[in-house]
Amino acid sequence: MRNLETCFSPALYEEERHLGKLVVIIDILRASSSICAAFENGVSSIIPVATVDEAKAYKSKGYRVAAERDGYVLDFADFGNSPFNFTREKVEGQTIVYSTTNGTGLIQKAKGAGIIAIGAFLNITALTKWILEHDMDVVLFCAGWKNRFSLEDTLGAGAIAELLIESGSISTICDSTHAAIDLWTMAKKDPWEYIQKAAQRSRLREKGLDDCIEFCLKPDYTKKIPYFKNGILVE
Repeated sequence: MRNLETCFSPALYEEERHLGKLVVIIDILRASSSICAAFENGVSSIIPVATVDEAKAYKSKGYRVAAERDGYVLDFADFGNSPFNFTREKVEGQTIVYSTTNGTGLIQKAKGAGIIAIGAFLNITALTKWILEHDMDVVLFCAGWKNRFSLEDTLGAGAIAELLIESGSISTICDSTHAAIDLWTMAKKDPWEYIQKAAQRSRLREKGLDDCIEFCLKPDYTKKIPYFKNGILVE
């Protein structure tokens, strides 16, 4: 039986232990939700970059760039990190360069994985079905906040883990996975209400960027599965 693990923070990720596994990047507020929305709205591909300098270099080559740090759109970027920025009018048929505070850097950290996919509430049912089609051990990799634990990503991991384990094809002996499922069990009757205590919810509210939170908690907005291939995210 395949094994399921959860990693709560980039600071806890051990690349050598996860070589060849299927790693799911989870950054609910907001990168993984934005990526899912972009593919639902027809983006051709997304080039994730970890640093501001990389994003600037792509901009100088004529690419459209979505980039933020600490929630704020960078001055050279075309738009920021809200899923509402990735409208069909802006992204359909386009290749977008994308750099965020937490989420996009995880892809480089997980580069030894067999497959890297993007997970969110927005694609949760399609994602879990797709994961089950692959005969691989699975790691749910939470973006957190600057190497710290985050409630919203842990809830996302718990929701995905619950569905995977209920399938009967995947099991876990990972304490982090059990904790994520327990937290999701507490929150799932009203995720919007539960997320009010999350630090990222407060950060976004203080900056006037919290209009997308309820959308990011919406299950099954899309059936798209973004995954990393040859240096870019594709469907």
